[in-house]
Amino acid sequence: MNYKADIGVFGGSGFYSFLDGVEEIDIETPYGKPSDKIAIATINGKKVAFLPRHGKHHSLPPHKVPYKANIYAMKMLGVKALISPCSCGSLQKDIKPGDFVICDQFIDRTYGREITFFEGLEVKHISAADPYDEKLRQIAIESAKEIGITCHERGTIVVIQGPRFSTKAESKWFTDMGWHVVNMTQFPEGYLAMEQEIPTVNVSLVTDYDAGLVAEENIEPVTMEEVFKVLNDNIERVKALIYKMIEKIEV
Repeated sequence: MNYKADIGVFGGSGFYSFLDGVEEIDIETPYGKPSDKIAIATINGKKVAFLPRHGKHHSLPPHKVPYKANIYAMKMLGVKALISPCSCGSLQKDIKPGDFVICDQFIDRTYGREITFFEGLEVKHISAADPYDEKLRQIAIESAKEIGITCHERGTIVVIQGPRFSTKAESKWFTDMGWHVVNMTQFPEGYLAMEQEIPTVNVSLVTDYDAGLVAEENIEPVTMEEVFKVLNDNIERVKALIYKMIEKIEV
């Protein structure tokens, strides 16, 4: 392949305007095509590859995202660091919509997804004790502080199957367990990157209070419209944080 990139960025819904002046490329992997074309641009002298994990038009629900193809495409490009922003719901009162959480742990509540590259012939058991790269996490935290973004420096993200949101009983359970935010895509994405030895960092933008149980006043449970509204209101902050991180990442 003639194309190479230093840093990869996966985007959730609303992050598609991340790059300007890009060249879009098609990649075919041994695991099929990734979610969409990959956009490559130069930022701060570094080649950055951006891939919308749901497709440009949000055509792929969380359980249908081709995670293995997405990760392997980044591997084929030679990516040395992967930024994985996502939207999430808050499970704790002190984590408010508009806040960012730099997660250090995940809980997998998904099922039926392709979760490993080691399906047979070659079998490896990879430790996922610390799923997110600590050096990249510190870069994310420092970058958020420098540009004045409210940032929670640690957090556990519980990953549900989707595309439905949680019931109130499920949300209460997650809160009672002490988990911090809930999302539908961080697994197996982050773990597959570990298998391919690509250091990865998660940046979670809080869009809602999930089923509304931990809000300071009674609110309705989350809706897709609410998620998109908060994303759109905060897209410039997300872009600013990612640009600052790219500036700081050494490749």
